[in-house]
Amino acid sequence: MTPFSMPTPNPDLYTEEEISRLVHNFYAKARKDPDLGPIFEEHVIDWDAHFVQMINFWSAQLRGTSRFRGAPMPKHIALPELNADLFKQWLHLFKETTHELGNSTLKHHADTVATFIAGRLWLGYQMGNFPDRQPMELFVETH
Repeated sequence: MTPFSMPTPNPDLYTEEEISRLVHNFYAKARKDPDLGPIFEEHVIDWDAHFVQMINFWSAQLRGTSRFRGAPMPKHIALPELNADLFKQWLHLFKETTHELGNSTLKHHADTVATFIAGRLWLGYQMGNFPDRQPMELFVETH
């Protein structure tokens, strides 16, 4: 088995505008999604602040900036009644969004990071909410 390796962030490959477009386009889809939309609408109180936080997060992941401050795991563990299908739908919409942006390097890098994040958050969610159960991995299609 080979260790999972994340692509190296590179500020020369993606612009802040592309990161912003990725975040805004993704959340436009997620907010309209019949399953994900209600969850986001219930738990994101200030969308402007959320966009700033998510742009900072993805800028750190893709460009190597250091503006992101936060701890995503506890916030996700605290959400009620999440399931693997919701994480898969989040990832599906994310990959759909990166495809539509038209930058294949960004798509590959962002999709790799998003797949890793979705899997880690799902495992963390299970361990935090169902400590007596064996956590199951998030199996997703790769494209």
